[in-house]
Amino acid sequence: MEPVARYSSVVFDCDSTLAALEGIDALCAGLPGARAAEVAALTAAAMNGEIPLADVYARRLEIVRPSAQDLEAVGRAYVDRMLPGTREVVDTLRSRGVAVSIVSGGLAPAVRVLATALGLPTGSVHAVDVRFTDDGAYGDFDRASPLWRNHGKVEVLAALRAQRAPLLFVGDGVTDLEARPVVDRFVGFGGVVEREAVRAGADRYVVARDLCFVLDEVFPDGLSPPRPGAGRPAR
Repeated sequence: MEPVARYSSVVFDCDSTLAALEGIDALCAGLPGARAAEVAALTAAAMNGEIPLADVYARRLEIVRPSAQDLEAVGRAYVDRMLPGTREVVDTLRSRGVAVSIVSGGLAPAVRVLATALGLPTGSVHAVDVRFTDDGAYGDFDRASPLWRNHGKVEVLAALRAQRAPLLFVGDGVTDLEARPVVDRFVGFGGVVEREAVRAGADRYVVARDLCFVLDEVFPDGLSPPRPGAGRPAR
């Protein structure tokens, strides 16, 4: 008998959830040390809920000014740094009729590279798009997107849940935790970076080396296929 899914939709954050990488940090690799440190500090403060995301988003991108080529490289880095078993988890969910999406405050050109590697359609990616000049240089980001500010994920996830519920959301940061009231279950993921505010507020907090715990969340009666990876969740 096929296992029955508890959720119709599973939504993942990208950075430090699907991949052991913060895309903005990867973009800083070629910056002078002081500038890279400034961006890293802004990112950490926003993800820990110490300052509003909107206060740092444009500032970081003006420092980095990523080209189309830069974002393609970050996308490849996401693929290289995917958590073990991620492809298998996504394939298993989709093969049993569970919709899988990515909701991220990251930059859409890079996140779409990861989605393609996972076999997800580009329409399943909800991230912040970027405008480039004719020669591929950075122009600006999509300021109409809600995802570059706090509570933007609330808006996007509420819309996704209206289309297909119940919905499970998995993410690592405070901007993910903000969406807890509009999803059916929020699992905080600390396998890459542990954040105490997320641990305190999540329905469940998992520290593991992979995302295989998602299959246990969605299929409480178990799965017949072998589960990839060797991580073990911990509260």
